[in-house]
Amino acid sequence: MLTLTPEVEVLARFGRALADPIRCRLLLALREAPAHPSDLAERLGISRTRLSNHLACLRDCGLVVAAPVGRRTRYELADQRLGRVLDDLRTAVVAVEADRTCPDAAEKDCC
Repeated sequence: MLTLTPEVEVLARFGRALADPIRCRLLLALREAPAHPSDLAERLGISRTRLSNHLACLRDCGLVVAAPVGRRTRYELADQRLGRVLDDLRTAVVAVEADRTCPDAAEKDCC
């Protein structure tokens, strides 16, 4: 039986977090600077409830943390290295997208 190593499990969790466009946008927004939920909801154009669900997912994945600031809560990336990872990933994905060599991509919706 194939067992997953802890590193693979963490990568898979990161991939699941990135699988949703709103969570991607949230991570990119937090890459720029920590923010309060109300500011994030306005910036992303989504409801506070919907934002709360996505922030909970990202917290559960260990990608963001909540920091109390007075009576409010501010969210930030759990580790600033995640910002660099997101930048590198974006650059790599854009490069791959520009050089799509899979001849069946449109037909199979695979790439």
